[in-house]
Amino acid sequence: MKVIIASRNPKSKTFPITLDLAGDASSLTLTDVSKALHQKLPKYTPDRQRITTQDKKVLVDDKSLADLGLKDGDTLQFKDLGPQIGWRTVFLIEYAGPMLLHPIFYYLPKLIYRSGFEHSSLQKWTFAMVMLHFLKRELETLFVHRFSHGTMPFFNVFKNSAHYWFLSGINLAYWVYGPWFAQGEKLAVRSDVWIYGCVAVWAWAELSNLITHVTLRNLRPPGTRVRAIPFGYGFDLVSCPNYLFETIAWTAVCFLTTSWSAFLFNVVATGQMYVWAVKKHKNYKKEFSTYPRNRKAMIPFIA
Repeated sequence: MKVIIASRNPKSKTFPITLDLAGDASSLTLTDVSKALHQKLPKYTPDRQRITTQDKKVLVDDKSLADLGLKDGDTLQFKDLGPQIGWRTVFLIEYAGPMLLHPIFYYLPKLIYRSGFEHSSLQKWTFAMVMLHFLKRELETLFVHRFSHGTMPFFNVFKNSAHYWFLSGINLAYWVYGPWFAQGEKLAVRSDVWIYGCVAVWAWAELSNLITHVTLRNLRPPGTRVRAIPFGYGFDLVSCPNYLFETIAWTAVCFLTTSWSAFLFNVVATGQMYVWAVKKHKNYKKEFSTYPRNRKAMIPFIA
């Protein structure tokens, strides 16, 4: 079977090219096309290819070309996604930022603030919560998460990391660990009930977030892109309880510190997670006709 690959870049001097595939439309898949293109042009690894129909319709990898409506001699459109980096690596880089930056601000106040001081309970608990949160995220990345997409464009790692390295890294650390929140300062005064109440809510939300991540992991067998409807703790109310619980955890940090920097990070993070939740919620409803209608995207009973 012959398939013509044309570039979406009209100035391309490499395309169009013709691929001669061993088989027919009923036995070949888009994965076979991708591998053949990589064999002919080694620069374009399967991860950096986006192959669509001429009207830019996205094709499913594991369906036969016949099922996709393709026949001998048809033309497909190719887009180069650029150099790629693994999602797992991206997550590890993102979460490493706060884990490296917070200890610098916490343990080296003379270097950062030009003065030494004793940390308050507020600062000690905030430091512990932030470090444990990102340690949990690193461990989840290594041992829990299963990714439906193996890679992303390499240069996106800088954009994605900026959110964590600057907003939850430098921004949060500088303002929370400063002398204005030090032991003995009026701004640092918190009752034990206030402190331990915030810590308790944070701990419950972090544990709940982990439970939902494990639930999602168990839906996808290793090495597959299988999708299924999640049920159980949190999922009876919303499609993305992992985002809901993460928002609650950071809200607890906000109320513990009452720092504008924590609220800024939380607002930006929650806004982004809500956008992702709405998209996933719509995909669930589109993909599964039996998807529970009473679920919301991220906020129970609301949205």
